[in-house]
Amino acid sequence: MSTALPEDFKNRMKTQLGGQYASFIESYENTPVRSFRLNICRSEGIDRAHLSRIMAGSDTPDQVPHCNFAYYYDDAAPGKTALHEAGACYIQEASAMLPVTMLDVNDSGQKILDLCAAPGGKSTQIADLMRGAGLLVSNEIIPSRAQILSENIERMGVANALVISSDPQKLTGRFGGFFDRILVDAPCSGEGMFRKNPEAVSEWSIDNVKMCSERQDMLLDCAVSMLSEDGRIVYSTCTFAPLEDEEAAQRFLERHPDFEICEGPVKLYPHAFRGEGHFAVAFMRRSEIGNGIVSGFSPSSVGRRNAAKPLNALIDELSSTARENDRKRLLGEWLDNSGFSTAAGDCYDRILTFGDSIYLAPEYTCDLSGLKVLRAGIKLGTFKKNRFEPDHALSHCLTKDDVDLYLDLPNDSGEIKQYLSGMTLNCDKDMKGWCLICVDGFGLGWAKAVGGILKNHYPKGLRQG
Repeated sequence: MSTALPEDFKNRMKTQLGGQYASFIESYENTPVRSFRLNICRSEGIDRAHLSRIMAGSDTPDQVPHCNFAYYYDDAAPGKTALHEAGACYIQEASAMLPVTMLDVNDSGQKILDLCAAPGGKSTQIADLMRGAGLLVSNEIIPSRAQILSENIERMGVANALVISSDPQKLTGRFGGFFDRILVDAPCSGEGMFRKNPEAVSEWSIDNVKMCSERQDMLLDCAVSMLSEDGRIVYSTCTFAPLEDEEAAQRFLERHPDFEICEGPVKLYPHAFRGEGHFAVAFMRRSEIGNGIVSGFSPSSVGRRNAAKPLNALIDELSSTARENDRKRLLGEWLDNSGFSTAAGDCYDRILTFGDSIYLAPEYTCDLSGLKVLRAGIKLGTFKKNRFEPDHALSHCLTKDDVDLYLDLPNDSGEIKQYLSGMTLNCDKDMKGWCLICVDGFGLGWAKAVGGILKNHYPKGLRQG
């Protein structure tokens, strides 16, 4: 690697690894491996083996050992392809996929918190396993990183997530005993990323390791106060420092003797694993000891944001009965097409309005007043001059099988490049209305068919070229 490793770091690793130290140091001369994870939630009915070959640029891509539908790639980069922009995959470092596999996520309607969620790799991995059920709260305290997190949540078509930007200590008073699963992927000294990110080397110091360990202790204590009685916490870092890893786990158990390790700890080194460095361990309360926490939340006490009104309140403000019926019908059609029809009754209870914009909030959405909310579920669309315009975010929750009017284009087609650049496309003159533009089956964006032309509605800020 171009940047020399700090001497204090090497001396500690020599003691830490013993006879494996030479192999560890040699691994820094190797090029970092690259990997991606397919969006399994949105690829139902799509040939995933074929999709993985397209994304990896290989007929026989190697799978990441601990994560289903995750693969390594070499020369072909999935980034900036139409499939990537449609949310068919997330480019994620292979070792970073480990912690979520220890979180015990399912599609039963869990309430899950990703406490330090940016840029979104682990949050979207969690969402994949939730399959749209339950509530995922993805939090990032740094506003600029929270915005990137929100964009990745949207790109991957996650409909059951609240993206917020809050101090973790502030959340404890709002979500006492609320979550079934909490991931604490803590900010750390970044030793596991030295090979991939030389900047982390220049920022490393013994004092920084100690500072990170103190912050990690605080984050874990915050997580405990927000965990339900039978919940699970997964703590992870991308560092090798025992002070931030094994010793952090031991300090946690000493501060919280009602907890025990239920899985791990696992530590990945670049000389022994095809990826970078990572650490993960899972905690649960001891079964024979109660937690003593009185939950401040329950499904019966959960309500909407104070600033929001249910859809029928918006409709009541509209002028004519005919217009009211038209809008109800239009919204009902979009709910059916968006794949939420399996819980249609609950859906209507979760429809929120902000002005003329309409959102579908996740299950268990609570009062979020006073918190900075970047994304409250999925924006369905907006009423504009007595017509409904579907939102770009909705397109990423859909496939061609969810709608009646679509144009499905190959990933490498000239037409898909035209669409991504903002150009119009040709279509059958009989086509009329909103058309979902798809790439190999994945919803990519909207166009409006008028007189044999598809008018491009791909957001200007996302256009390429």
